[in-house]
Amino acid sequence: MECYLDNSATTKPCKQAVEAATKAMTEVFGNPSSLHAHGFAALQLLESARNTLAKPLKAESSEIYFTPCGTVSNNTAIFGAAKLLKHKGNKIVTTAMEHPSVLKCMERLSEEGFEIVYLEPDENGQISLNALEQAVDEKTILVSMMAVNNEVGSILPFDKAKAIIEKKHAPALLHVDAVQAFLKLPIVPKKCGIDLLSASAHKVHGLKGSGVLYVRKGLNIRPYLVGGGQENDMCSGTQAMPNIAAFAAAVEAFGNTKQNAFKVAKIKNVLLEKLQGAKGIEINSPENALPYILNLSVAEVPSQVSVNFLSMHGVSVSAGSACSKGHRSAVLEAMGLSPERIDTALRISFSHETTEEEALYCAEMLLKETEELRKKG
Repeated sequence: MECYLDNSATTKPCKQAVEAATKAMTEVFGNPSSLHAHGFAALQLLESARNTLAKPLKAESSEIYFTPCGTVSNNTAIFGAAKLLKHKGNKIVTTAMEHPSVLKCMERLSEEGFEIVYLEPDENGQISLNALEQAVDEKTILVSMMAVNNEVGSILPFDKAKAIIEKKHAPALLHVDAVQAFLKLPIVPKKCGIDLLSASAHKVHGLKGSGVLYVRKGLNIRPYLVGGGQENDMCSGTQAMPNIAAFAAAVEAFGNTKQNAFKVAKIKNVLLEKLQGAKGIEINSPENALPYILNLSVAEVPSQVSVNFLSMHGVSVSAGSACSKGHRSAVLEAMGLSPERIDTALRISFSHETTEEEALYCAEMLLKETEELRKKG
């Protein structure tokens, strides 16, 4: 049985996304910056996609900027915010469990003289609001916090961060990396004071090569990429229209956020119930994590050995973030897990297209692995 459970790394493009990309490549193939019929047709497709991406965020289309990926969105938001407000302070608050595309930005800014404060998660991958309030002060110019952690699925208190920023009279902007949360968790930037938000197409059944950055209306951050001035000078470079058209089609086809989450939670519980009481399997994700992500450890079996064993039996999972290949999980380290538990961790990630049969089969293969290990022992 083929069982794909690595959806946090990337999702399978949906039929609608593939069809939209094909049409953009074969029919609406013009450059949206060109001043002729083919260019105008491409521009119409671009603006239609922008409207589509704005809807789930309840944003204005002018607040939506297309980028090549979530990494570029994060870089644009963080460096843009730092440059815009550096005259008001030099302190940036983030967490120790961010994606590398955020943490690497922080390393660069630290080299440039910015003070970076990393909030540590507790053993459940949660960030304390108390710690956030203590960290933010009148010199803080940016708070960058992911909505959902990409390795354990914990939901961070991004929706309460703006109230703390205002309470502490800080000039800080709030950036939220919503790459794992977009369409899977209800997020309305204006409702919770988000100034900048990043998302990516290939996490929601679109194609790789398209991201989006929400920039609150009236906020004029400086661009990270410069060139021909596309995307209102926010992200220069000819727009990848097949990928953008596919992104919009995937958003339209995704379905209801709450209904999908309910379905995925049921599928995740099927797997957990099958594993209940199994020797040597420990759950690393908190109980209230986003249901799409489940992190667990298989005692005494190195992560890559488990990945290989499961792959041989048709089950695709990962040893952690696809962007930290070959490195011990910084997220699990920050949570205080033992080296043995970290080195045996697996990330199982679902989509709303995952079936209960696939979840059950994955659990059976995990039990088979632990049984074979005990026999060898």
